[in-house]
Amino acid sequence: MRETERDTVKSGKRSFGRAAKALSEAAWFPAVLFLGIIFVFAPALHAPGPHHVKVVVAGGEAAAAQIDADLDARYPGGFDVHNVAEQGQARQAVLDRDAFAGYAPDGAHPVLYVAKANGASLEQTLTTAFGEVAGSAGRLAIRDVAPTAGKDLLGSTVLYFAIAWNIPAYILATMLLRAVAFDRRRKLMAIAVVAAVFSSVGYAVGTALGYLNAEPAVMGVAFLLTTAVATAASGLAPFTRQFLPAVGMTLFIVISIPTSGGAVPAPLMPGFFQGLHAVMPLANAVDALRGVLYFSGAGVLKPVLVLCAWIAAGAGLLGLDFLRHRRAGARAAVAEPPVDDPALETPVPTALPVHRHHFGEPMPVLAGVVCDPGHEPVRGAAVIVLDGQGRQLVSTITDQQGRYAVTGLPEDHLSIVASAPGMHPLAHRKLLRAGETVTADFTLGRREASVETATSGGAATVSR
Repeated sequence: MRETERDTVKSGKRSFGRAAKALSEAAWFPAVLFLGIIFVFAPALHAPGPHHVKVVVAGGEAAAAQIDADLDARYPGGFDVHNVAEQGQARQAVLDRDAFAGYAPDGAHPVLYVAKANGASLEQTLTTAFGEVAGSAGRLAIRDVAPTAGKDLLGSTVLYFAIAWNIPAYILATMLLRAVAFDRRRKLMAIAVVAAVFSSVGYAVGTALGYLNAEPAVMGVAFLLTTAVATAASGLAPFTRQFLPAVGMTLFIVISIPTSGGAVPAPLMPGFFQGLHAVMPLANAVDALRGVLYFSGAGVLKPVLVLCAWIAAGAGLLGLDFLRHRRAGARAAVAEPPVDDPALETPVPTALPVHRHHFGEPMPVLAGVVCDPGHEPVRGAAVIVLDGQGRQLVSTITDQQGRYAVTGLPEDHLSIVASAPGMHPLAHRKLLRAGETVTADFTLGRREASVETATSGGAATVSR
């Protein structure tokens, strides 16, 4: 009885362990997103306020020092004040994006130069702060030197278009993981083509609806953003493997959106998130779009260089993966395929029905025909695919025309074995590379008929 109870307890523990493992495997990715949103969205956006916002004050060092003291008393650490000689220089500093505001005390008629294009919430924060410094908000003249497009009342429309070029770019990269007919070079070309289409269509829609000004350079920024995200995600895939969804969505969604400066301008975010804003592709695209649309190209060079750096990093990772696979191929080592987004179909070794390929169907990476010595197709022949260590990946049978097809195989030296009743089995060894469809045809020889020995008159007759 006790032994039976112990077995029951052990069985229960094993069942609980399996259930816990299954739950952890299913929940780790949502848990990463959950924690990421809590620790990024909330701290970055919940209480926007000035953090080292650069402003300039006209009138010399004394005037700047007085304004600095007044602002620091009300907003400790909120503003970095610099002085310029004249009121026109204060205005130009805002237009050149060297400062977010320019203030000219000018006695009883103070003037504040701001740019709504930097975000309506930043404009309001600056108006409030300098209204308090001026002593009366009613006598502070506000000059908007960079008004937004007619339908962009809050200066945040660029964020929505940037998101449209950002998130689909990540999804494009995950979809290309399943494009077995494409090698790395073709995938990069596909990214460039899709980026060109997305950028031109987005620009056309934005200008037609009045959300964006007619500045063709917008398409260039959009192209760089889409290419940067898709290329970086493609480069990360072979190295992050099953963790790609967590890494990709954390980088390009969870971190990128709140630090983009679109919903809350970067100067109103804490310093840590301002640091992320300086390097993330979405944030730099938003900065570049604002520069192109509203500041005559001022401040565009730096974000463009950051986007190019992301493209270079992604291409470098793809090149490193290529070298890694080439070395592994030389050693005939196992090279597992990159892991796809779990929301999409993960590529696994799968037998395919042999027919003309249709749009949306998986492409075969291995195909062939099994024939007999007379070159007649062998129907129902078994075809087994083994990896470099002899483990079976998939098996299938030939159709009426002796054909077979398989997809979802890893880059590796593969062994393909074909066999049929009454015939000698035959094996081929093939190297499968990304973007190639390997052909392995077989001609199976027939087995000799059973030897029949008959004894007649002391003589043995052997028939074959």
